[in-house]
Amino acid sequence: MPHHQLETPLETSIECVLFDLDGTLVDTAQDFVSVVNKLLSEYQKAPLAGDLIRQTVSSGARALVTLAFEIDEKHENFADLNQRLLDLYYEELAETKAVLYPGMERLLSRIEQVDIKWGIVTNKPEKYTRKLLGKLNLLERCQSLVCPDHVTHSKPHPEPILLACEQLNVSTERVVYLGDHIRDIQAAKNADVIAIAAAYGYLEKDAKAEDWYADFVIRESDQVESLLTLLKFA
Repeated sequence: MPHHQLETPLETSIECVLFDLDGTLVDTAQDFVSVVNKLLSEYQKAPLAGDLIRQTVSSGARALVTLAFEIDEKHENFADLNQRLLDLYYEELAETKAVLYPGMERLLSRIEQVDIKWGIVTNKPEKYTRKLLGKLNLLERCQSLVCPDHVTHSKPHPEPILLACEQLNVSTERVVYLGDHIRDIQAAKNADVIAIAAAYGYLEKDAKAEDWYADFVIRESDQVESLLTLLKFA
């Protein structure tokens, strides 16, 4: 993916930008709409509306199984359905329809230009994350990738964000973490980094990003760059 020709360097005091993946850096919903409805079709069930699936993506595969089949994790078929959904998703990634959110390629290019470090901290397992990032030509650019496979505790625990900071050799004071779920903001707060709520992402029905106590709430993905330029420290 070509980098933008940039006239003026990005000016900010931020030293590192960390992103949640699904619903924050990358719009992956179309892949999940496809695989959830493929799984429903295998069981001769009617498809679900895309918007309903989109709202649930950030809660993970298990939540999607619960949504689609109206069962909880105690159900005898839950584990098999969950694994089948994951297998279908892995196959879907070969021809992924996922794309960077508007403004994100420019943001990554700009922060790379001024040597600001960036990474991804996600609750998506490494197997699927690496395949997706490889397809989007982001795997080599991403300087830190933290998945549940790499930690003892997942978000909202601070461990994943703190591990990324350690890998990138940055202190938490000038790090931002951007995410579209309350657990992302809780993780950022617990890690003592600047918490930015991605209100454009996959918010659950009736969820209000303003209620998460984030330091900032971003309504459009292309507003992140301008926010970073406002973050200046003495």
